[in-house]
Amino acid sequence: MNTIYWIWLQLALGAGARTDDILSAFPSPRALYESDEMTRRVSGVFTPKQIEKLSHTKLEDAQHILARCGTLRQEVVTPEDALYPRVLRRLSDAPCALYVRGDLSCLQDKLAIAVVGARHASMYSLDVARQLCRDLARAGAVVVSGCAMGVDSASHAGAIYGGGKTVGVLGCAIEARYLMENEALREEVSRHGALVTEYPPGTPARAAHFPMRNRIISGMSAGVLVIEAGEKSGSLITARLAGEQGRDVFAVPGDLTSVDYRGVNRLIRDGAKPVFSARDVLAEYTWVYDNLSLEQIGQQPMQTEKPPIPQPDAPAPAKKPPQPEVPLSADAEAVLAHFTQDALYTDDLVRATGFGPNRVFTALTELEICGLIKMIEGKRYTLV
Repeated sequence: MNTIYWIWLQLALGAGARTDDILSAFPSPRALYESDEMTRRVSGVFTPKQIEKLSHTKLEDAQHILARCGTLRQEVVTPEDALYPRVLRRLSDAPCALYVRGDLSCLQDKLAIAVVGARHASMYSLDVARQLCRDLARAGAVVVSGCAMGVDSASHAGAIYGGGKTVGVLGCAIEARYLMENEALREEVSRHGALVTEYPPGTPARAAHFPMRNRIISGMSAGVLVIEAGEKSGSLITARLAGEQGRDVFAVPGDLTSVDYRGVNRLIRDGAKPVFSARDVLAEYTWVYDNLSLEQIGQQPMQTEKPPIPQPDAPAPAKKPPQPEVPLSADAEAVLAHFTQDALYTDDLVRATGFGPNRVFTALTELEICGLIKMIEGKRYTLV
């Protein structure tokens, strides 16, 4: 089974290895594993340090990882597998193995658009991200993002609300205890698409992992859309990688007087296509993907049955927060406790809970996904 040898190669060389050079010198990872040290040296594709790592990495370690994936509900997808994204396979540093929870087939023959932006985004940017991704999903595109706070979370949530598919690319193992306030959202992403990482089980989140992760976000997408990015934003790394990979770059214009939008505005100055609606993105691909449906954009979601209207002389009964079917995070429970009869603005909940705007938005996202609250006219939230 070649999967074992792909995992072995990944363990030996880590993320970002030049897989195209390796496979030009060796027909397969198994052939590399069975080769001797002299053959590896004369191939000219490895550094002395890499040769040492290849010699000391055991196949048993790869077998242990594959067995552990089975217990963790994770699938291992290698470049030889049909589920491996075709556009990602073309990268010179394509991952040797992807660890997946969910259904990666959602990417097959579908337009994938990566959406990235600030983690501490403004409420405006969060609303824009959710609206754009809802429309992209309704049109049939797959939204790819990084499952981080801020724009990432809003993008995944928007795709889910739109009834579409979304893929989250992680910079750690899928089961790692990282950013636990987003755990509920990650689980929903795996149910409405897939969670993907090149880091095997047991790998914690490290700062160096996320720039490496970004090449996968852009690499499995046809284009990258940037929403709110300062001059030193990690989203600009993804945009740069997209350009190097031959992907399209889109950007939502921002406030010219704010440093928080300086990076995204410079992208537009340097040639990124400005985006004012999902149609601006989709128009670039309608001639390639005949399954896109622009007619779905802008349609209002179906209304549920209207509640009975109370008699004029009887006060409307106060609503009580419904009981969720799955356990909520502590933040989501705290936010839900403030809902009664009146519709609330995000600012109302910020003042009531003492949480920051991003923290409140993440909790609202979780509550919406669980079907406990909904957004109504005026960007207010009310109990379902």
